[in-house]
Amino acid sequence: MNSFKALVVDKTETDFTVAIQTISIEDLPEGDVTIQVLYSSINYKDGLACIPNGKIVNSYPFIPGIDLAGIVISSKDPRFKEGDEVIATSYEIGVSHYGGYGQYARLCGDWIIPLPKGLTLKEAMVLGTAGLTAALSIHRLEENGLSPEKGKVLVTGATGGVGSVAVAMLAKRNYHVVASTGKESEHTYLYGLGAKEVVSRHDVYSEPIRPLDKQTWAAAVDPVGGKTLAAVLSKIQYGGAVAVSGLTGGTDVPTSVFPFILRGVQLLGIDSVYCPMELRKLIWERMANDLKPTQLLQSIAREITLEQLPSALSAILKGQLRGRTIVKLTS
Repeated sequence: MNSFKALVVDKTETDFTVAIQTISIEDLPEGDVTIQVLYSSINYKDGLACIPNGKIVNSYPFIPGIDLAGIVISSKDPRFKEGDEVIATSYEIGVSHYGGYGQYARLCGDWIIPLPKGLTLKEAMVLGTAGLTAALSIHRLEENGLSPEKGKVLVTGATGGVGSVAVAMLAKRNYHVVASTGKESEHTYLYGLGAKEVVSRHDVYSEPIRPLDKQTWAAAVDPVGGKTLAAVLSKIQYGGAVAVSGLTGGTDVPTSVFPFILRGVQLLGIDSVYCPMELRKLIWERMANDLKPTQLLQSIAREITLEQLPSALSAILKGQLRGRTIVKLTS
């Protein structure tokens, strides 16, 4: 274990590289727990970390990967011991601290969660940050009063990581899921995840956006943001809510106060990066139980090797990946 393979991003004044390299265990940053990484996953933020102007990585060289799952090989933290199966997502991982795209990682113990019963390490990475974000969205919506009998639930960006997992989780909870996508070729995929209806982006958002529109959905999971979010807010039923977690549709939301003061609509911000550990553990337990999609591995995920990772990271930035892509770090 003195040397291992990792995806290393490096930037100099004249060059930018993304390549598989062999590095030493001594190259890892300080941390309480050293982990043999068996699986990681691909998220949009990981793609940004691998381009020169992604504004994710602050110092180089760097190992990206905001998710990882593996086995503890040494620990200074009494909460973890050699042989423990663990998962870690977000915090500073893959942003300012070496992440999951290496066969070994060394992390702060406060960032690590014991693998919940009901999940394998592989399944945990099929979920990963995308699953945590989707599950947090559903959890917050249900805290706001959402239940299956309240009506239909919209999921925007439904073929992406957060969207795909949200569709499957909501279906597991017996919600009537309406999946929105701009990809006509993916309707069969979304029905397979449990969607009851599949609608186009145009059905959700078209110009001009009305301050208030027809009350259509009881709630929505929105990883898109932008004008899509403004349109969704105008169509939420009285007392409903939208859980927003993304900005692929832009950061500006041209809405008005009307959905909030005339229909009592709630806008719920979802942050999986610094989600408090107590809540984080609760959500992971739910993902191992009542929110665990029945088709988790079969329909949502595809597995790639470390060598295939660079092209997959490029593809996620172009919107060319469907569902979840997990990375197997062992040969």
